[in-house]
Amino acid sequence: MNNQKYDAIISGMDLQKPAPENEPFRQFYFIERARQNLQKISASAGRKLTFCVVTFGCQMNARDSEKLRGILEEIGYVQSDSEDSDLVIYNTCTVRENANTKVYGRLGKLHSYKKKNPHMMIGLCGCMMQEEHVVQKLKESCRFVNLIFGTFNIYKLAELICGALEHPDRMIIDIQQSSDRMVEQLPVDRKYTFKSGVNIMYGCNNFCSYCIVPYVRGREKSREPEDIIQEIRDLTADGVREVMLLGQNVNSYGKNLRHPISFAELLEQIAQIPGLDRIRFMTSHPKDLSDELINVMAKYPKICRHLHLPLQSGSTRILRDMNRHYTKESYLALVDRIRAAIPDISLTTDIIVGYPGETEEDFQETLDVVRRVRYDSAFTFIYSKRSGTPAARMDNQVPEDVIKDRFGRLLALVQETGREQTARFLGQDKDVLVEQVNEQDADLVTGRMDNNIVVHFRGNPDLIGQIVPVHLDECHGFYYMGHAL
Repeated sequence: MNNQKYDAIISGMDLQKPAPENEPFRQFYFIERARQNLQKISASAGRKLTFCVVTFGCQMNARDSEKLRGILEEIGYVQSDSEDSDLVIYNTCTVRENANTKVYGRLGKLHSYKKKNPHMMIGLCGCMMQEEHVVQKLKESCRFVNLIFGTFNIYKLAELICGALEHPDRMIIDIQQSSDRMVEQLPVDRKYTFKSGVNIMYGCNNFCSYCIVPYVRGREKSREPEDIIQEIRDLTADGVREVMLLGQNVNSYGKNLRHPISFAELLEQIAQIPGLDRIRFMTSHPKDLSDELINVMAKYPKICRHLHLPLQSGSTRILRDMNRHYTKESYLALVDRIRAAIPDISLTTDIIVGYPGETEEDFQETLDVVRRVRYDSAFTFIYSKRSGTPAARMDNQVPEDVIKDRFGRLLALVQETGREQTARFLGQDKDVLVEQVNEQDADLVTGRMDNNIVVHFRGNPDLIGQIVPVHLDECHGFYYMGHAL
C-alpha cells in the first residue's frame, strides 16, 4: 500500500466515533487523531515539529525503526537527523550490557535539550524496554521520558503518541510480555528506495544460555507466506530490487503455521517473483539449516551468494553448555555441504570469546574452525553477562585479562583469513548494486556484490539503485576498488 492510499484511508477516519478494534484500522484512526493534535501544537509553536529515531542493534530493529518513521511522517512530524528535535525515540537493543549503558548515557543529553524546548517529547522502545528492571529504573530516575513501549507493540506508536500529545505531563508506559499479533499494513519510511527488509517471522525458541533475545522478543511467530509474497510484490512494484528476509532464526520459519511450510519452500516462491533481482536473509541457525535450503540457494542465482552462519564457539563442550544443539564436527560438515553446492559462497559468522568455563583448549578449537572454514568476515564479541539468562548465573566466569588476550588473537586470525578470502575475486568482473555516493570521495559511488563485499568505483549519483558490472582492480583488505564496464 503506497502513501497516497494510506492518506486516503487515514483522512477518511471518523474521529466522532470510537476507535475501531481491528488492526490496522485502529492505528489509522489514531494517526488521524494524532495528526490533528499535532497541527494545533505546530500552529501554537509557529513551525512544524521535528522527530529523530535513533536505532541501536540488529536489522530487526532497523526495520522496526522504518515503521516508526513511516508512522511519524504520516502524523505530520518532519524527519531530522538531530537529537535536538521535538520528538526523539531511541529504539533500543539489550543483547550486550554496553548497549544499555550507551542508552542511559545519552538520555542525560536529551534531558538537557528538553529543558530548553517546551514541545520536546522523549520515547524509548525496543528490546531494552522488555526488561522489568530497566523500566523500573526509568520510572524512578528518568521521569522526563514521555513514552516507554516494547517489542510487541511497535505498531501501536500512533495510539501511544496520541496519549503523549494529549497528556504531555504523564509518563506513558505500554509493555506487553507476549503477543501473537503481527500488524504489518502500516506506513513505512524505507532508508533505501531500491532495497528493503521484510519480516518473515518474529521471536525465538532456541534459548541459547547466554542470550536475552527469547525473553525480550518472545516465542517464534511466522507470518503467512501469502502475506510475505504480496508484500514483496508490492515492494518490487515500488522499485525495490533487493529484499532482506528477517527473523531471529529464519531457518525455523513456518513450523507454527496452520499449514506448515519450510523456509526453503518460501524462498523458492520468493525467487520466482518477477522484477526482484536479489534475495538475502538473516539470521540462520546452523542446527536448522537443511539440505533442502542449500539446494534452493544453489538453484536460484538471485539468492545472494552470502550466508551468515553463527558459530559462537568451536568447542563442542562449550556449544553444549550454550544450548546450541550442534557440534564442532556437525558444523564443519554443514560448511562442507554448503561449499560443495555453492563453491563461490561467502560465509560470515558470530563468535563469542570468554563464555563461562571456556578454557584455552576450548578457545583453540574456535581458532581451528576459523582456520578451516576461512570466513570472509566475522563479528567477534566478548561475552556479556545478561541478567536473566542461565549463563549469567554460572560461577566459572573467565578473567578479564584472559578474555582480552584471546579476543586479540581471534581478531588477528579473523582479519588475516578474511583479507585472504576477500582477495579471491581480484581481477574478476562482478555485478554491484550501487547504494550511495562514497562518504570520503564524492567522485566515487559505493555498492555491494551479491556476496555482500563492498566495492567503490568512479560514478555519479544517477547509478544509485542500479546493478552495474564492475571490474575489480584492487583489493584493500575487506573492500575493492574497481571501474565500471
